Amino acid sequence: MPTPSQRSASLHYQVEAADLHAHLFRVTLTIAQPEVLQQVSLPVWIPGSYLVREFSKNLQRLGARQQGRAIAVQQLDKAHWQVECVPSSPLVLSYEVYAFDNSVRTAWLDASRGFFNGTSLCLKVHGQESRVHALEILSARSTGHWQLATGLAPYKVNKRGFGTYLAADYDELVDCPVELGAFWSGDFKAGGVPHRLVIAGAAESCDTARLLADTQKICEAEMRLWHGRPGKRPPFKSYLFMLNVVDDGYGGLEHRNSTALIASRRDLPRLGESRQTDGYITLLGLISHEYFHTWNVKRLRPAEFTHYDYGSENYTQLLWFFEGFTSYYDDLLLRRAGLIDDAAYLKLLNKTINQVLQTPGRELQSAAQASFDAWVKYYRQDENTANATVSYYTKGSLIALCFDLTLRAEGQATLDDVMRALWVRCKAGPMSEADFAAVLRELGGRAYSRELAAWVHGTRELPLEELLAMHGVGVLEEPAQLAQRLGLRVTETSGVQVKQVLRGGAAEAAGIAANDEWVGVEVAGNGWRMTKLDDLTLYAGAHRKVTAVVARDRRLLRLELALPAAVTTWRLVLRDAAQAQPWLAATH
Repeated sequence: MPTPSQRSASLHYQVEAADLHAHLFRVTLTIAQPEVLQQVSLPVWIPGSYLVREFSKNLQRLGARQQGRAIAVQQLDKAHWQVECVPSSPLVLSYEVYAFDNSVRTAWLDASRGFFNGTSLCLKVHGQESRVHALEILSARSTGHWQLATGLAPYKVNKRGFGTYLAADYDELVDCPVELGAFWSGDFKAGGVPHRLVIAGAAESCDTARLLADTQKICEAEMRLWHGRPGKRPPFKSYLFMLNVVDDGYGGLEHRNSTALIASRRDLPRLGESRQTDGYITLLGLISHEYFHTWNVKRLRPAEFTHYDYGSENYTQLLWFFEGFTSYYDDLLLRRAGLIDDAAYLKLLNKTINQVLQTPGRELQSAAQASFDAWVKYYRQDENTANATVSYYTKGSLIALCFDLTLRAEGQATLDDVMRALWVRCKAGPMSEADFAAVLRELGGRAYSRELAAWVHGTRELPLEELLAMHGVGVLEEPAQLAQRLGLRVTETSGVQVKQVLRGGAAEAAGIAANDEWVGVEVAGNGWRMTKLDDLTLYAGAHRKVTAVVARDRRLLRLELALPAAVTTWRLVLRDAAQAQPWLAATH
């Protein structure tokens, strides 16, 4: 495939930080050969984040010029526009985009940092999506000290990264976000491939050398899993991690040769400290997860995602595989990279298991259904989410665990083998559930249709305890925390605020509802004010029935609450380390 050149780019986007304090990017799009009725549109969603976000709400002052004069732009719907023009003359569109969403999904601009995804800034030119796209990013006096980082191929850029980049098509253009600012930058090689990590907003205490070294270990472990042997090159020429550090935040979004990450400042490793905090392990798991997506969803992907439709929802039942299996491997690969030990990994796995077991929606919705409903359920969570659906991340990761431990117990193959075989079978491209079933049959020596029906398309409990026992891990039943015993999820920042009431629990039976403020409890004729949930056990003592006093719409309600005696949660214990090692410490 020939390398795209500036000369062949018939579409040219010029982006500048027009007003830092108003948070406005200015975009000028030149279409060298427009159609007579040229349509353009802005995506309504970004791949990897399954929610219609209506990016066009931030687009303003759209205008068009041709042959030196202004021409009319007709809006067709919320995100489509049409221009009637002369096809032999370049069409120039100009517009502004408001950028004040400090997440990985859209765009951000202020006096200290800029960031954008192409889905937020770059209009799609209908009929020309497969042509070469040029993206020119200008440096202004106000951003003269900034640097620029992106996964796009540079064409003509200065030492700070500003200038022109090229994309082979629109898909590549919007799959390479851009980071702008006075960020920290570090480099390493993994599998012989250059990798770069840029960090915006970190405190001076951040141990960047440690983070860089640990990220390298993750990358090398994932390359070993996917390609089986040293020396085999991954499907990209370079890779970029963009980490935005904030006071409180967490998330990531995968791209073909980069990822955008957001993390809390306190979770970064600190100079002079060698301990592994829970926050730092969470950050490493996020890095591992998004990097794994480079193979699993950006290349090997649902057949329904062969060609993205940026104008509406793109449905698939396979997110349990692409997000769930990635969630299984993200923590497991930290163990295999030597960044955590067996106990730390089992603690993470334990948390995932309890999250699923404490979600009543698992009995109502299968992992495949949850995948299909992501657009309206997982990404639109409310007080009833836990009762109505199950996370395809957590349930999917446990499905992966069950397949892996089943394959290992039967002695024919491992899930690692399955992932590599799928990569080859599907030619690192579109995949269906039938492909997964075929590879399981081929490597496992039998059909796994019963497991697929029960685990993926059913709602019965997974055989976790039995499979873990076969690999040296035991399960202890321990008393659950008070909120789980009651069937509640609360916050306690200013009193006890009920956020969710879980189906079938004691709180639901008493009539407690989401958004109630639990202000007090009456026990044996005495009334007590509650400031935190644990006050309940303090005042109830041995009594099994109490009166909960809640405020709802400023009315005080007295609700009879029966305290449940036995609600348990799981605790995983490593009973036979040697038996577990082929799974936990697998090497290739």
